[in-house]
Amino acid sequence: MIKGTFPVEQFAGKRTPFYYYDTPLLRKTLAAIIEECRRREGFHVHYAVKANANPKILGIISQAGLGADCVSGGEIQAAIAAGFPASKIVYAGVGKSDWEINLGLDAGIFCFNVESIPELEVINELAAAKGKVARICLRINPNVGAHTHANITTGLAENKFGIAMRDMEEVIEVAENMSNVSFEGLHFHIGSQILDMGDFEALCNRINDLQEKLERRHINLKHINVGGGLGISYDHPNHLPIPDFHAYFQTYARKLKLRPGQQLHFELGRAIVAQCGTLITQVLYVKQGAAKQFAIVDAGMTDLIRPALYNAFHRIENITSDEEAEIYDVVGPICESSDVFVKAFDLNRCHRGDLLAIRSAGAYGEIMASQYNCRRLPVGITTEELL
Repeated sequence: MIKGTFPVEQFAGKRTPFYYYDTPLLRKTLAAIIEECRRREGFHVHYAVKANANPKILGIISQAGLGADCVSGGEIQAAIAAGFPASKIVYAGVGKSDWEINLGLDAGIFCFNVESIPELEVINELAAAKGKVARICLRINPNVGAHTHANITTGLAENKFGIAMRDMEEVIEVAENMSNVSFEGLHFHIGSQILDMGDFEALCNRINDLQEKLERRHINLKHINVGGGLGISYDHPNHLPIPDFHAYFQTYARKLKLRPGQQLHFELGRAIVAQCGTLITQVLYVKQGAAKQFAIVDAGMTDLIRPALYNAFHRIENITSDEEAEIYDVVGPICESSDVFVKAFDLNRCHRGDLLAIRSAGAYGEIMASQYNCRRLPVGITTEELL
């Protein structure tokens, strides 16, 4: 079994479970993104803070020059605290509360991605009370499917996100007649963990049609935000540690008909941080069941909920054993039958005290941890902290 490279000696004495962040890999990932955008005029990337808001991770991403994509007031606060300029922060979400909108207005964020006329009216009202003008993009639901898990598909007509295409022109007219909002463009997001570039091509085709329709009414867009959604390889993190950013950005460069001067915005999260993060957990017991063998570990669904929530797969490696492989169900200590990381999986023979690495856990891992069963939250440790 090919394994990742981990500073196992430096893990000694660390209380498990914890998240280990390979920050050199994170920096290489960011460098790949920056290089692809440098080649294409008007491309801007905003990191989706919801993927991982560890302050050390946010600091590295902000220092690389990316913007931030936030979906709550707390994320706006975290982004600003980490050094992201307010002028590079976009704020999305179907349920923005008044205090969150006021926070964005006071901070002077770049743009609100608006999802309904009622939300637009509230933003206009709150901005008027402050004597400000809020920049807004309208999030349009393009009714474009994505080849991904149903729970992380966001661009279909049945989803709660965005404004229906049939209502787009009406909502634009409402926005343009408001005194305290400035209509800047359109926002889209069709889902997450997308590996088929054809899904992004379909989005480009839909945006091209919508833009032509708007131009017939003399409505021109300054900004187009296509969201994120690029997936990673959960099966092969060692062979494919950095996603295919070239294919992703090239798809938009080839298929999206940008007008001169138009700015194109992306909101990548998982693709930036997933592969740099690993959940390190210790084997508590090896239990021989009636029909299977269990490796019972000290991490649980409270630390990484994705397998229980989405039936998501994460590759697992025994990083302290080179013995022959055996088949295990790797399970946690939580009093729930769904507290299972993987079933019938080959691992080097496990013993009490072995360290297992649950790979590709940098996105939607630490950030979604809970204290169910009164468990402590896992900490995040970077490469630099171990040296």
